[in-house]
Amino acid sequence: MTVTTRRWIRIAFAGPGAVLIALVMMAGMALWLPGGAAGIDNLVLPLILAPLIWAGLFFHACLDSRLWRVAIVALGMLLIHSALIADKYLDKSAASTEAHR
Repeated sequence: MTVTTRRWIRIAFAGPGAVLIALVMMAGMALWLPGGAAGIDNLVLPLILAPLIWAGLFFHACLDSRLWRVAIVALGMLLIHSALIADKYLDKSAASTEAHR
């Protein structure tokens, strides 16, 4: 891989990739965080942490010397939280009632 290709991959992970992953993580965190006494802590905390998650992903992509490590961390978090969101919003009950008809 050439230096220019590595640079553009790093820019993709630091720029739009970090924003996308932070937003997906924000949506996924609402599913695994506890609700708290008022029942809204699992919604407020991801909103507060989203800029910190973005900053962490951005600086990790910019400062880590190994590009493969950046890709594994970023895509791993994206995959885990995407799976949580997909599991939550796939309608399992409707599919099971249609199967019994």
